[in-house]
Amino acid sequence: MIPRIDAEVLLAGDADVLQQVRDAARDVGFLTLHNTPIPKADIAEVFATYGAFFARPVSEKDSVNMARTGSNRGWGAAGAEQVDPDANPDYKQVFDCGFEVPGSDLPAYAPNQWPDVPPNFRVVIENYYARALAFSSDLLAAIAGAIGEDREYFRAHFDEPMALLRGNYYPERPAWAGPNDFGIATHTDYGCLTLLAMDGTPGLEVRKRGGGWIPVSAPVGEFVINFGEMLEMWTQGRVVATPHRVVGGDAERMSIPLFYNPNADTNVAPVGSDEVIRAADHLQKRFDETYVHLKAKS
Repeated sequence: MIPRIDAEVLLAGDADVLQQVRDAARDVGFLTLHNTPIPKADIAEVFATYGAFFARPVSEKDSVNMARTGSNRGWGAAGAEQVDPDANPDYKQVFDCGFEVPGSDLPAYAPNQWPDVPPNFRVVIENYYARALAFSSDLLAAIAGAIGEDREYFRAHFDEPMALLRGNYYPERPAWAGPNDFGIATHTDYGCLTLLAMDGTPGLEVRKRGGGWIPVSAPVGEFVINFGEMLEMWTQGRVVATPHRVVGGDAERMSIPLFYNPNADTNVAPVGSDEVIRAADHLQKRFDETYVHLKAKS
């Protein structure tokens, strides 16, 4: 079961809610949040802004095509990602932006690309990005407390986060699609915490531990939370990364995930171990395996 959690109560440290979060983090890897500090109207504006961009002609979107870069900044056309090597490239479109560190040679800190149309695109997206970062920081602190760690343990590792904000556009499932075609194929997220805003349209499915799939959706103004591979490693499996997918149906849909990932030099090996797993190395390896234009360069 995927619990629906009151975010305000969670952030206040309510013992019963922390227990629900601890169980969800360990057993299913997903939860949903309502009563969050980001207003519904603001999230709706972000959806409308991404929607206006995705509706533009391909010739316009191509001016910020990430395929011409050595990173994942800008527009990704249908087929730009292949999250499962046994499936065909995903048929969704994306727009990625992230944390910039001027002068860094790491692709995870690369400069963002911004389209000229819609004219308010950059302002709306950057404002949401800042708020989503702050909320994710507080959420990760609460989750640390839920699993018995110091609530402040993670904060020092996220002052230059490799945090990626994405707009996903899933068209109707194409008539030509076969069993190896997906909006996004089965995968686990790569980083720590994913803060996912949804438009209320069904499509996301979470794999159950015993097999089969659980549909998950949330209306605009609520969030789906799931965890990635780094956090599973970092916490010695007390938080799990769960496979999920979007097959697609007869309705188009959008989602907006913030992939909240730590600073590049963070060691995300199990706490207390002698291993060193540099966050940037893990993340870049997964990006190089996923983005079609980065596969070609690797």
